[in-house]
Amino acid sequence: ADRVDALHRAIEDPDIRAIFCVRGGYGCLRLLHRIDWALARRHPTLLVGYSDVTALHLAFYTKARWTGLSGPVVTEWAEADPATLDSFQAWCRGTPSDLTGNFDAGLTPLASGTVSGPLLGGNLSVLSRLIGTPFAPDFEGAILVLEEVAEAPYRVDRMLAHLEHAGVLDAVAGVILGTFTTGELDPDKPTLFLDDVFDDYLGTRSYPIARGLPYGHHLPRCSLPMGAPVQLRATAEETSLTAQSPVVDS
Repeated sequence: ADRVDALHRAIEDPDIRAIFCVRGGYGCLRLLHRIDWALARRHPTLLVGYSDVTALHLAFYTKARWTGLSGPVVTEWAEADPATLDSFQAWCRGTPSDLTGNFDAGLTPLASGTVSGPLLGGNLSVLSRLIGTPFAPDFEGAILVLEEVAEAPYRVDRMLAHLEHAGVLDAVAGVILGTFTTGELDPDKPTLFLDDVFDDYLGTRSYPIARGLPYGHHLPRCSLPMGAPVQLRATAEETSLTAQSPVVDS
């Protein structure tokens, strides 16, 4: 209740243009049914964070049409590398275009094409728990971006199966895979491999798919505009993710 009250005060304050989350972790899902969505619709505010904040980004987009910024939390500001900070600060200034230009790691096309649509997604485990609730967005025509940390391949398989069964993977216009880490796996137990999991669920899709976006739980990391229109170009000549509008007024 205290966190929701603080959130409501920040949303209602006319002098506050952005809310910066101090950390990720857990607990955002339990806030959603307590939020005053009518208040949120009257006072659109930029919400910045990632990981567990995925729940808030998607819910505020669904219920109030907010555009959020999936970017570093406050506890990371002091340790973030220049590329991560440049990406984050560019969004705060309202000036970015190429979302991956400052990073050495490049996107790799898995399926070719060019598509535009709202960017939706974030942490896979949090997103998957919204499916089937009133807080999940309509993914029709969206570009889905996913990342995950310290989840075994069989768990990623389970979550992608949920997205497939719910029709999400059929509805989207494109997919971008960020950073996925599996944590320590037991060498004595058989396991799936992430490449096989991705191929099982995405290998036969007709829309553009890219992998290798520097986006996830590790630095360096690009900041992404959740709910804002972007263009995904996945071709042999160029694979890029480009913003089509700012999330704040410059």
